[in-house]
Parts: sequence; C-alpha cells; structure tokens
Amino acid sequence: MFFVPEGTLVCGFYECSDCGMRYLSQTIAPVMICPYCGEEVDMELGPDDEMPTAAEAAKLIRVIEGEEVEKMDALLSLAITGGDCEWL
Repeated sequence: MFFVPEGTLVCGFYECSDCGMRYLSQTIAPVMICPYCGEEVDMELGPDDEMPTAAEAAKLIRVIEGEEVEKMDALLSLAITGGDCEWL
C-alpha cells in the first residue's frame, strides 16, 4: 500500500482509471503510472520481445495540503484495511 510519510505537508490524491484504486503520492503531476497496476519493465526480454510500455492511467483528483494530508492518509488506510482510527 502506498501512504505518505509522517510530516508530509503537500501531496496529490490520485485515482487510477484502469484499476480504480485511489492513493496519495508526494509526487504531484497531472497523470502518473499507477503503483498498483502499472506495468514494470521486464529486463529479461528476448530479442523478439517488445518492450512493454507503462500507461499513465492515474489522474490527479486534487492537491491536499496541511493537516488534511494526515486525515486523508488515515481515511485511505481505514478504507483499505478496515482498521480502527483514533481521530474519527
């Protein structure tokens, strides 16, 4: 699972159009490769194999700043793991 480190002040909230996962990232860009379903390059390709291309399917929904980062991180963690959260 991809969560931001403690003390992060600005991050991007992304949703992947291929797999539907939502996650936070310290990298802020309009689109990026999804860490859940994005294809990794296989370095053991044969001479007749095509090099795989990674599609940038994750789109930035919004930029999150300040103490909202910690709250959003806890909400995503709760949604994914179903765990207990102190601040709710």
